[in-house]
Amino acid sequence: MNNLLGAWKEFLKGKRRKKDVQEFQYRLSDNIIELHNDLKNKNYTHGGYHHFKISDPKQRDIHKASVRDRLVHHALYRQLYPFFDHTFIADSYSCRNRKGTHKAMNRFRSFARKVSKNNTRTCWVLKCDIRKFFASIDQKVLMGIIGAYIPDERIRILVGNIVSSFNSGMAGKGLPLGNLTSQLLVNIYMNEFDQFAKHKLKAKYHIRYADDFVFLSHDREWLVSLLPRIHDFLHNHLSLELHPNKVSIQTLASGVDFLGWIHFPDHRVLRTATKRRMFRRIKEVSDKKETIQSYLGLLSHGNTYKLRQKLDLL
Repeated sequence: MNNLLGAWKEFLKGKRRKKDVQEFQYRLSDNIIELHNDLKNKNYTHGGYHHFKISDPKQRDIHKASVRDRLVHHALYRQLYPFFDHTFIADSYSCRNRKGTHKAMNRFRSFARKVSKNNTRTCWVLKCDIRKFFASIDQKVLMGIIGAYIPDERIRILVGNIVSSFNSGMAGKGLPLGNLTSQLLVNIYMNEFDQFAKHKLKAKYHIRYADDFVFLSHDREWLVSLLPRIHDFLHNHLSLELHPNKVSIQTLASGVDFLGWIHFPDHRVLRTATKRRMFRRIKEVSDKKETIQSYLGLLSHGNTYKLRQKLDLL
């Protein structure tokens, strides 16, 4: 019960004005007691989803669960995240406390300096992306990984209840982008690959952010040799496929597109598509000042003096 109440406080942030949240809160005590009893007595069943699309920047399908189900997601996340976070490699940066895109980019720069010996030799970068990542997660494989870590059958059943509540058009496949639990579950899933990269491929300079990952080396041929091994592991163990148009091996000096920025040996610049989206977004919003301030924070992480000057003039 304490965990459900704590989860509610976290869930409520930024959602107080939502109609469905207000309706749940109107009978909060009754709703939480009823939910607690259903969980305790193993009567809880996850409901359906409300589907809508967003552009971020490409079109994405979002599936939103009920307030009741999202409260369960938060309660479960509060218990599982601290445990699983300790199992992840240091260089996994997506949806983790004290991580994020900026930390990942700084790590990339640090790795590049080490590989290139402070820009005295060529640094090659193998960059990969997984095709239809969330939609391709194999639920049976995922539950097998969960089962290897969690001995408590009740928790496994609850996780399975949430996982099986959704499919991406094919039975037993996919996780919904809108679930808080999905953020943790995909990291648990891809941790299998991270461990393979570190311990089997012996990759010293490897960074992953969600389904984007890079390997850095001074040896191009070694990076080429990794590709079939990466493909086989993802295909055979995780039922995932590399995106054929988003796999590349190139020098850092030529500019590497990673996490919205183009990285060079001594600087990084914002990707052109990101710049266009930024200016388009500023034109669309009513509160331009707040939006510009948030973008100025983003731009502070790269070589963007001229861009910041343009924003100051808006």
